[in-house]
Amino acid sequence: MKVMLAVIFIMNIVGLWIMGEDKKRAKKHEYRIRERTLWLVALFGGAVGATAGMQLYRHKTKHLSFKIGFPVLAVIELILFVKWLI
Repeated sequence: MKVMLAVIFIMNIVGLWIMGEDKKRAKKHEYRIRERTLWLVALFGGAVGATAGMQLYRHKTKHLSFKIGFPVLAVIELILFVKWLI
């Protein structure tokens, strides 16, 4: 159980960080992080962090797939997490 909590925590930190890093690279016109990578981090437990990063850094907020997909995925992950704890 502790390992699973650690994985979820780390994936959400990575989700938050990766959105900030991609925004920073976008501003500097540098090589960007693939959208597929952003989605994979979110799918593997980092959706809450990625959604928070999207809002915090105002990144990918105009892309409908991110604007709707990340929050929906975050809610699903939170529900599954709560059910897993109970």
